[in-house]
Amino acid sequence: MIQEIITYKNIVNSIEDLIDKSPFKKAYIIEKAGIPSPTFYRKLKTQTFTPDEMLSIAKILSPVENFRLELKAEIEQGKLDLKNGNFITHGEVLEELKRKKLI
Repeated sequence: MIQEIITYKNIVNSIEDLIDKSPFKKAYIIEKAGIPSPTFYRKLKTQTFTPDEMLSIAKILSPVENFRLELKAEIEQGKLDLKNGNFITHGEVLEELKRKKLI
């Protein structure tokens, strides 16, 4: 746990450099993170982003990693749904579409 906290602190301390080296403009990051511009720049200067804000920024700066993490989570959820019987068959989908007169 201590190592994770040290790693997090290092990321917080280097966030401005990470943003500057990213292919994204700060205005884009501000918009996508949903942080007001003055607040963003103040927090950037004082290194006081909340963990949730840091996560939002990290997802923007690392879209491929974010996609992979979300995909893995969705696959695990799908496996759990399948195990628990939370699914419908192809035939049931077709019947539903026919009932709604979509096919």
